[in-house]
Amino acid sequence: MKTQPTRHTDRLTLRPLTLADAADVQRLAGERDIADMTCSMPHPYEDGVAEEWISSCHEQFEKGAGATFAITRRQEGTLIGAIGLGIKDAPGTGELGYWVGKPYWNRGYCTEAARAILAYGFQELCLNRIYAYHFKRNPASGRVMQKIGMRYERDSPREVKRCGVFEASILYGILKRDFVCARP
Repeated sequence: MKTQPTRHTDRLTLRPLTLADAADVQRLAGERDIADMTCSMPHPYEDGVAEEWISSCHEQFEKGAGATFAITRRQEGTLIGAIGLGIKDAPGTGELGYWVGKPYWNRGYCTEAARAILAYGFQELCLNRIYAYHFKRNPASGRVMQKIGMRYERDSPREVKRCGVFEASILYGILKRDFVCARP
């Protein structure tokens, strides 16, 4: 049985999710503004959904299909979001995904966590390429991708259906050879 690692940054601890996180996940991820900016976040966020999702994250890790981490503030351990890499069909490729609770927006937490997850993906999982999408109407997510060194690859007009509407999204990516661990 593999054990998912824990990562530390200056301000954050990225650790495996536990069922004890379910209430915080439901409260934070259940906000309409969070669900509205992600491809698959349910809204309303019904009871039991967080527990199912957390269990699926553990199963995904066990199968080698990815790793999802709770983003917590290092000092007091407060859960503020989640971040992960899904290992895709193309060998050596992973998809980055994340969300941060609204009370923690605009503090650099997502960028800090994403940089640590890129390092994990390239150094521990031996990925060669990591990519991520964001909705065109969510440029803040695109700025996170740019700050961690990802480069614009292409627009994906109306490929994702969210809440009955086809959404335009933008694809960013980074190769292992272009990743720099240290802050620019």
